[in-house]
Parts: sequence; C-alpha cells; structure tokens
Amino acid sequence: MQNWLEYFEFLGFEYIYLKEKKEKNQFLEKLDSLEKIVKNCTLCPLHIGRKQAVFADGNPSSPLMFIGEAPGEEEDIKGLPFVGRAGQLLTKMIIKMGLKREDVYITNIVKCRPPNNRDPLPEEIVKCSPYLLEQIEIIKPKVIVTLGRHSSGYFTEMEVGISKYRGRWFYFKGIPVMPTFHPSYLLRNPKDRWLVWEDMKEVLKKLNLKILE
Repeated sequence: MQNWLEYFEFLGFEYIYLKEKKEKNQFLEKLDSLEKIVKNCTLCPLHIGRKQAVFADGNPSSPLMFIGEAPGEEEDIKGLPFVGRAGQLLTKMIIKMGLKREDVYITNIVKCRPPNNRDPLPEEIVKCSPYLLEQIEIIKPKVIVTLGRHSSGYFTEMEVGISKYRGRWFYFKGIPVMPTFHPSYLLRNPKDRWLVWEDMKEVLKKLNLKILE
C-alpha cells in the first residue's frame, strides 16, 4: 500500500479518495436531505400542531431497524423517537438483546405527533409512509422489527389484531420483518413482555447474534 501511495505522490496526486468513504458520505447526505424534507413537511394536518417532526435516532449503518407508529409528547418536544416511558422500555429490550440503543436504527411510520397521542389515521400513514420507505431504501436494513399494530399492519398487510400474527416472519422487498407488540402496550400489559422477548430471540437468530438469557 505504501508503495502505491508513493507512486501516486510521484505522479502529482495530492489527495486519494477512498471509494468506501465517498459512498458513506453519499449515504449520509441522502439521509440528511430526507430529514430536512421531513422537518419541513406540510403534507397532512399533523404539521399544524407539532413542535417538530421526529425523523429517527440511532445508527443508520445498523442492520436492525425498529419502526414504531408515531411520536408522543416527549418525542415531539425532544425531536427523537421513543424517549418517553415506552422508549425507556424499548431501550431496556435492546439492552437485553445484548445491544445498545446507538447500535440500532429507530424511527416511526408517522413523523409528527397526533393530537393527544391518538393512533395515526390511515390517511396520515398514506401521506407519511413514503418518507419511511425512502429511509429503508437508503439504509437497507437486514431485519426490520415493527412495533404495534399500525406499523406491523402496514408491512404485513394483515387486517387482524397483532396478537394473531406477532412472532411470525414476514418479508418486505426481501427484508425479513418481525411484528411485535408496541412498548406502550407492554406498559399496560407487562405479563406479555415474555412474548416480545421470544420475538427478539428470533431476530437475534436471524442476525446470527448470540442470545443472552
């Protein structure tokens, strides 16, 4: 390698750009551009009441993407997904998987907070989901975990309650998708946390990662 560097220096080259670094920069630039669009989006009425749109958090190079439903009050204030009580539970779940929050990529299917933390409406999902699809296209995760019935229903096209199909693998454009309960549901129904852990063990297997009991 040193010989090649000296050779290029002899030829008069002052800089050598590595292809991998250039591709990574382009990758981050695409996400930054998309985030700016999302932050200024006015496609649906949710933008009227928001403090700020919530784009994502975590590592965009991660093979694992978590997709929730919509920001809540804390998320709307801080501009980050899953930072309230449900987010704290999600973080604990990620740690139990042997990972850190910054090791995964976290986002929502709807980027602005619905009034009074209500469920996102179908028309709001229709308007906002192209941003999520663009995130997936840029990041190309190896596994997606959908949290809750709205994000899970979008990717699985299942019209029954999530309890009927959580824990089963689905595929979206070749990407394995694991639907599971939303952390806010687990706050109300802590007895079902073991079901989500079973789902996460399947995710770890799919990623060829060690399961910590």
